Amino acid sequence: MTTVTIEYQGDLHCKATHELSGTVLTTDAPRDNHGKGESFSPTDLVATALGSCILSVMALKARTLKVDISGATAAVDKEMANAPARKIKKITVKVRVPHQLSSEHQQALEEAAYTCPVHKSMHPDVEMPIEIAWG
Repeated sequence: MTTVTIEYQGDLHCKATHELSGTVLTTDAPRDNHGKGESFSPTDLVATALGSCILSVMALKARTLKVDISGATAAVDKEMANAPARKIKKITVKVRVPHQLSSEHQQALEEAAYTCPVHKSMHPDVEMPIEIAWG
């Protein structure tokens, strides 16, 4: 089990500390929700978690297949809905793998992308298209 301790620091800022590593990150409310947008918002972290989870799961599969996806990137776009409640509406993840792989390896890695635990944990109302470009 992972423990993260979060401290509210005032002015809509929080500081989160990952207990095992001591790594610290901060959050701020976004400008469109009374914040200053000085750091990741909590929903930005959800979108970031999805993109990094997809890359991590693809990398694990690539390791198993003995193929190289080093330098792969994910561009993540998050869209919010305000009605009936403020929530994440859509997270689009565009993955770019800078290497050309066989169609079998591409298919295996694309399938792996959809098995990421963050993707599997999201509410079904959240749209989460994943686009993958090769080479």
